[in-house]
Amino acid sequence: MSPGHTQENQPHDAVRETAPASDGGAAPRARPAGPLARVARRWPTWTALALVVATFADGVPPLPLLATLLAVMPLCYIAFGVLRGELARRDTVVLQLLGVALFGALALLALSVDRTAGHYVMAAGWFAHAVWDFAHHRAGRVVPRAWSEWCCVVDLFGAAAIVLWV
Repeated sequence: MSPGHTQENQPHDAVRETAPASDGGAAPRARPAGPLARVARRWPTWTALALVVATFADGVPPLPLLATLLAVMPLCYIAFGVLRGELARRDTVVLQLLGVALFGALALLALSVDRTAGHYVMAAGWFAHAVWDFAHHRAGRVVPRAWSEWCCVVDLFGAAAIVLWV
């Protein structure tokens, strides 16, 4: 806090955060929360939207590519979970492996039906993965929040683009 400001009269455009203090305790610090700062904090969303536009601007990529991405996405979550030490609990490991199985099955199903149905199954799979991402973002576990935010936006708008282009 700047001199002359108390917690009660802190400017409204500041967000309270907790930062480690030198004595090992947590000391509050203000983070600017003006319009530009709020936009900047959403960098995962902006980069995801740019990727979706670049990927789907001229149509839907080949179904096998979309299916591969759907099957690989949950493997990234497992890799992050291992690197971050988040897979120590059995229930977390089981849930992540169920995600691998579910999204892998949807990818295979999309490739085993006719092209139009495959695209709709793929869109449903990408939408389901957006829900998966959102749940991880809210929980703040397994993957970094920036990753789950980015992936949720890619999946959600990618699913919409698939449906719109079919």
